[in-house]
Amino acid sequence: MSTLPDPADRGVLDVDPAVFRKIVEYAADTAPATRHRARRVAGLDVGESGPSARVTRRPGPARGTVGEAVGGAGEVDVRLRVTLVHPGSVRAAVADIRERVDADLRRTTGHRLRGFTVEVEALQPDDDGAASRAGSDTPRVR
Repeated sequence: MSTLPDPADRGVLDVDPAVFRKIVEYAADTAPATRHRARRVAGLDVGESGPSARVTRRPGPARGTVGEAVGGAGEVDVRLRVTLVHPGSVRAAVADIRERVDADLRRTTGHRLRGFTVEVEALQPDDDGAASRAGSDTPRVR
């Protein structure tokens, strides 16, 4: 049997900032209330855009040290831009997104969510459109 050094003496795990951003964007994108938005440049369709995030890492006392408790990894501040479904509660949607983001960050990196700012850049009608008409017989003006 080989003898390994103490886990704290073996090294550190450093998570790239782009990984934090991808985790946050994926968690937000999987929330039922978020939608992708058509991107246009000079009047031309250039695809879709989903949630976009800016993540700032706040290292904890034992940031990423191998063998340390997961809770000691540190904290992150998130600034997130999303498009939400309409009609619907913005507060409930943001609360759900926050829970998803925090859970995914804790599970995959051990970091916890410290600050969370959401900018709702657009509201889009529900996919089937029935909820947006709310029983009206006349078509909506677009």
